[in-house]
Amino acid sequence: MGRAHEVRAASMAKTAAAKSKLYSIYAKEIYQAAKSNPDPVNNLELKRIIEKAKKEQVPADVINRNIEKVKKGTVENYEVCEYEAFGQGGSNLIIRCLTDNVNRALSLIKTVFNKTGLKLASMGAVSYMYDHLAVLGIKDANEEEIMEVMFNEGVDLKDIEMDGDTLLIYGEPQDFYKMKKVLEDNFPNKKIEVEEISKYAKDTVKLEGEDLEKFKRALAMLDEVDDVSNVYHNVEL
Repeated sequence: MGRAHEVRAASMAKTAAAKSKLYSIYAKEIYQAAKSNPDPVNNLELKRIIEKAKKEQVPADVINRNIEKVKKGTVENYEVCEYEAFGQGGSNLIIRCLTDNVNRALSLIKTVFNKTGLKLASMGAVSYMYDHLAVLGIKDANEEEIMEVMFNEGVDLKDIEMDGDTLLIYGEPQDFYKMKKVLEDNFPNKKIEVEEISKYAKDTVKLEGEDLEKFKRALAMLDEVDDVSNVYHNVEL
């Protein structure tokens, strides 16, 4: 179905500023997840975020420090909010924020929109065009073999596709760890290259010329907004 995976951090240039933004995002996500239970053994959401942070080379100090904040009773309040937008040439976006100031986040996002021609959409106007899915990816895997073991373990796959030499397996978010365990138990010699719970556009568009340049500029500017943790879009880049 053409949901080729895009890794948020890998798309960002490995500059000091980009690393700082990445660490800040994970710091907030780890703290927020740890608030319900700071023990990753008994908090699967925290465990998933920590595992992902380690894969993206987030320092252990960033991880441990934010778990310790919760254990020590440090109070930080973050709110998850999402904004939907229409862009050029049939493009659309969902911008996810994790922020301690919703008004500031919205103001900064509107500034980006004004400079790049994006238009704020009403809630639900864009999100219905996306699927919320868990995705795992392993290299040099046999599609039929993967489908068979998943079926035998009672996993309802939503999609499966090749992205280069990586086989991407899509399922329901609540099946993330079940899917991962099936892969680990049945293919112990294969490394899981992709582990994500994300939103994927059901259909994509191609932009060219000025439209493409404006869209890329919007993504770059949104990357610079500290409150923005993820941007999902339907543009083939």
